[in-house]
Amino acid sequence: MIEFKNVSKSYVKGKKAVDSMNLTIDKGEFVCFIGTSGSGKTTSMRMINRMESPSEGQILINDVDINEIDAVQLRRKIGYVIQQIGLMPHMTIYENIVMVPKLLKWPEEKMRETAKDLMKRINLSEDYLDAYPDELSGGMQQRVGVIRALAADQEIVLMDEPFGALDPITRESLQHLIKRLQKEMNKTIVFVTHDMDEALTLADKIVVMSEGKVIQEGTPKDILTNAANEFVEELIGEDRLSQAGFEFETVEKIMLKNPIKINENEPITNLAKLMRETKVDDILVVDDENNLKGRVDLYTLSVNRGKYQYVHEIMKKVTYVVNTTSIRDGIYYIHDLGYRNLTVVDDDGKLKGMVTRGSIVSEVYDVFWKEYEPQEEFDASFETDEIVQAASDVVQNGDSKEQA
Repeated sequence: MIEFKNVSKSYVKGKKAVDSMNLTIDKGEFVCFIGTSGSGKTTSMRMINRMESPSEGQILINDVDINEIDAVQLRRKIGYVIQQIGLMPHMTIYENIVMVPKLLKWPEEKMRETAKDLMKRINLSEDYLDAYPDELSGGMQQRVGVIRALAADQEIVLMDEPFGALDPITRESLQHLIKRLQKEMNKTIVFVTHDMDEALTLADKIVVMSEGKVIQEGTPKDILTNAANEFVEELIGEDRLSQAGFEFETVEKIMLKNPIKINENEPITNLAKLMRETKVDDILVVDDENNLKGRVDLYTLSVNRGKYQYVHEIMKKVTYVVNTTSIRDGIYYIHDLGYRNLTVVDDDGKLKGMVTRGSIVSEVYDVFWKEYEPQEEFDASFETDEIVQAASDVVQNGDSKEQA
């Protein structure tokens, strides 16, 4: 946990870069500091690892005043990523990744295993560990730069607009990567950005700053639906405000509540009959208490004809989301990650429903197009994928209704 207690930072002539800041960052939170230039966001972040020293107040990490910790030791325990993630060109990928663990005198075996694990997490072969940066593509180098900040297993990672200079495609890819790694590895990340879309995508908590003061803090939903004042509203933008309700509704609102399912102990012949009757080629599998157990598709059923007797013997794992997942995230999973649909369960793992591309299209139409009547006859035979693409663009880019 990181705690700011009445922290101020003053420079010459009494100018305060940070003014009486009080803030608590919980373990495992992804916190984004956002504000205009000169708002104090970067200074606030840099005080956490004593790259800047508070003029007044205290900063505590796990209830210990950071001034009581040797500055060098403190920085080795906190990951730090600046805008230029660039790797050391004269060092191998492995040497780049283990720079800080080597300073901490980790055993070679531990460093090697850590590097292999991190490469696996970003879908790069461990064969690249002995390569040099110029042997990797730009995107690969950026991913290695991200895991380098996580290699020493620090609980806290500070990131100062690390993706600001990247092209939009690479930037979006790395945003999703760092968010996934943060959740998988339970890191506390403090991330500085001037981009509200980036903050909304990444943050568990957003801290809005202006002239050294915290104007508002809260979840993305809090910020979007209860902006503290006109400054926050302007920072968010009118388009994002108008879409806030849609983005943060849960998938429970749009899911199909009675998806086709079968008990895991049913004979496979009954599954085949169910597929024929419902014309559904991918059926969910549950137990007697309606707990989601898996799924069976037509191909799996066909290749196992005559080999097995019961459904549970041929079922596959199924990817699912909980019913509190936002529609915004649901669109991301279906459009960007390519899922055909999303199975929805409650916190106890019981099957609740399914989100399909069709159900997303229906919701998007009601929110963004229902009020518009066509001026003349037109061909309404839209492709579902095209409308899901449009929904994804609206959610990620903040397009207005007119643009949509």
